[in-house]
Amino acid sequence: MGGAVAGRLAAHGPLLVFDLDAERVTQVAQAPRITAAAAVPDLAASDIVVLSLPTPKASLQVIADLAPQMRAGGVIVETSTVNPADVVEEQKICAAHGIGIVDAAILSGVSQMAGGSATLLVGGDQSDVDRVSGVLDAISATITRFGPVGSGMAAKVINNAVAHAVMVVLAEAGALAAATGVSGSALAALLSGPEAGLTRPLTHRFVERVLRGDYDGGMPTEAARKDSTLALAMAQDTGVPLFGIHGAHTVYELGVADGLGRLDYASIATLWERWTSRPMTDTSNDEGDDQ
Repeated sequence: MGGAVAGRLAAHGPLLVFDLDAERVTQVAQAPRITAAAAVPDLAASDIVVLSLPTPKASLQVIADLAPQMRAGGVIVETSTVNPADVVEEQKICAAHGIGIVDAAILSGVSQMAGGSATLLVGGDQSDVDRVSGVLDAISATITRFGPVGSGMAAKVINNAVAHAVMVVLAEAGALAAATGVSGSALAALLSGPEAGLTRPLTHRFVERVLRGDYDGGMPTEAARKDSTLALAMAQDTGVPLFGIHGAHTVYELGVADGLGRLDYASIATLWERWTSRPMTDTSNDEGDDQ
């Protein structure tokens, strides 16, 4: 990914690059307007430094080396996938030396980055984001602003967690389909519909109910529990192991036991609100600005 990011940046101006893998640096530096740096401290001469590193530990170490040597007012752009708490730690190091930091999580693969269709999920102080706007625009044409430092990374980690959990459920659904004579392509066509099991929970139950705290009417939680019980019974009859679907069923049992039985099943979100003491309602409709 670092090589793809470098290619995007070099298309807009001269670039200094460094990596512990000298062979990678040599390969990248063959492109026009890219110069290889001898060591991390050499990057400190730049007012904007973009990181694309494999681990949070690597990012913290590089920032600890860079920030004290950069000119005050410089900004580090963190594109490595880390947790928001890691970015907050990075900000502490940077702030001690008058350096800003912007997290710009990459919500795409290497080919999308190289082709210019990647999406950046951005968090940070507005003044820092403004200072690196040209760099962000060079990396990607699609930039979604989330909020303070760490919010861009939080959005990516949450998105990936959803994708990975959904993949487990889809594998289970595919196994159930194969066991009951439903073709995979027919299942995909069904699930991709606007009223079906993948889209409707997001567009209706999360956006229209959870974010508004509106659980009157709709499909009751006790009915969702019944349908979930039927899925578990089908899996037992057909010998299909379930993990994601089985774990989700537990929540509906808890919801009914907590008195949510007659409310729309989106009301299970209130269990997390109680457990975490944090409301999910959002009436501002401010979901981030596309820039």
